Amino acid sequence: MAVSRLLIANRGEIAVRIARAAAEFGAASVAAHGSDDAGSLHTRMADEAAALPGRGAAAYLDSAAIVDAARAAGCDAVHPGYGFLAENAGFAEACAEAGLAFVGPEPETLRLFGDKARAREAARAAGLPVLAGTGAVDLAAARAFLEARGPVMVKARAGAVADDLRLDVARAGDQ
Repeated sequence: MAVSRLLIANRGEIAVRIARAAAEFGAASVAAHGSDDAGSLHTRMADEAAALPGRGAAAYLDSAAIVDAARAAGCDAVHPGYGFLAENAGFAEACAEAGLAFVGPEPETLRLFGDKARAREAARAAGLPVLAGTGAVDLAAARAFLEARGPVMVKARAGAVADDLRLDVARAGDQ
């Protein structure tokens, strides 16, 4: 499907780059923006701008408002950029239900790779090498792991690290 009119559901440098790419491919671009971003560079680089309700990050996380803005602007596709709703399977589905192409992975792929444990299993099933990990751990197990290994990278299984799992990794910076 050729995209003729693209809503950019992001801000800053990524939105500027998407607007430039759209122009190179001959597609018109519409920059979504919160009230505090109305005069930002990405709104001036795009062919048009579409106001979203709200300010700051919250404006770019309102999937219904973004879909509504894309439809109102006559867009046939939505590019989420990165962050915000880029990895949100529900948003990708909402775009499809509204007749908008989602520039990114299919919702099923987003769901799979949004769950790190399932993604690791899929990689193993495909015969890819996978580094060892701890799997799900409680705070005591995480502390023991860090004490035994020293500085490590901690990655949440899905989304951000749970609020109740606070790791004292300051010692890594003290060494």
